[in-house]
Amino acid sequence: MMDHTTAALSLAALGHDTRLTIFRLLVRAGNDGLNIGEIGQHLEMAASTLAYHLKTLVDAGLVTQERQGRQIVNRVDYDVMHQTVSFLTSECCAGVKLTQEDAA
Repeated sequence: MMDHTTAALSLAALGHDTRLTIFRLLVRAGNDGLNIGEIGQHLEMAASTLAYHLKTLVDAGLVTQERQGRQIVNRVDYDVMHQTVSFLTSECCAGVKLTQEDAA
């Protein structure tokens, strides 16, 4: 199970419009992934901008990069994505009760 710190890092990375757009595009690309040029074509963004935002997604563990010759293929780490979603929903509808300690 994902801890609070790791979940916060993942959610912070996804909390930027550009990074969320890149991440969703990579989710649609599936296991084949996309290189920076392909991402740039789809989103009409400069490679330098994409590299900056991809680094944040990689640092958060949400995206992996693999060198294939001169290209770097970017892919979603689906395990981390699922862990992040599971973290958010793990206590869904479990109920909340205020205890004396909580009130202090």
